[in-house]
Amino acid sequence: MQFSVYQHSHIGGRKLNQDRMGYCFTRDALLLVLADGMGGHQHGEIASTIAMQTLSMMFQMQARPTIKKPERFLEEALLQAHRDILAYAARHQLAESPRTTVVVCLVQHGCAIWAHCGDSRLYWTRRNQVLAQTRDHSHLEYLIAKGLASPAERATHPDRNKLYSCLGGSSTPRFELSRQASLEAGDVLLLCSDGLWSMVPDAEIVQKLDSRSVVEAVPELVNMAVAIGGPRADNTTALAIRWQGADHPGAADPNVISTQLLPEDQVSSTISNAGALDPDAAIDADPFDEDAIEKAIAEINQAIEKSSQLLK
Repeated sequence: MQFSVYQHSHIGGRKLNQDRMGYCFTRDALLLVLADGMGGHQHGEIASTIAMQTLSMMFQMQARPTIKKPERFLEEALLQAHRDILAYAARHQLAESPRTTVVVCLVQHGCAIWAHCGDSRLYWTRRNQVLAQTRDHSHLEYLIAKGLASPAERATHPDRNKLYSCLGGSSTPRFELSRQASLEAGDVLLLCSDGLWSMVPDAEIVQKLDSRSVVEAVPELVNMAVAIGGPRADNTTALAIRWQGADHPGAADPNVISTQLLPEDQVSSTISNAGALDPDAAIDADPFDEDAIEKAIAEINQAIEKSSQLLK
């Protein structure tokens, strides 16, 4: 596989960043995850951290080097993340279980498949067009689907932030699973929290993804959303890849990751699993420390380079 990838988050005008994002990959499979802890409930950052860790660990256990049953994997991983959040709340005797939205995408065999819960979104774009995007699990989207509200009300309707599905809630979450999407070189997959899409129009998002590299477009979009939001801006997070395919000349680009020389059993990840033994230690740490992110990316590139040298 060959792809360029970039992730960026901004705390906005809030005291705490409850968004989490990251990715893992083997030689032949890539997992992208973004979770947005729900600020209307306590400890949203705990829920989003646990969701990230659970999804990452299940991918690392099952990708050999691909996931055999993608649809089943996504459904089981999301349900397990929900259970892990509830278990954490019970173990720590929290008055209310922390909650989070989540969007996750699995790429393998030149195809992408994704699932989401809540209003964290995925956009699949090609040549300045949106080929697919997730539909928010909000009361407003329900009203629109029933013809009881207009799509033009998405930015102003009072029910636009009322969600009917999330991880960590009292009822079993409802997941929405996509069909397999066949990727072409140049396609972009963007995962983002509502801090981004609620501020920046879809047309602007698509235009930036089409006219810039993901390394340029992702921070520009995040910073634009925060600027529009001003002092009351929400946590704003985005993670995007531009797909290059299996054997594309773009591998010469330093921003392109090529996995073809990775050992079959190796998994690279920007998602910390430190919380598997001590969840609070991972939660207290700043997941968006720039030095830590740069270090993780450097370690991935070093692993790839080392593998290529061993196989020469």
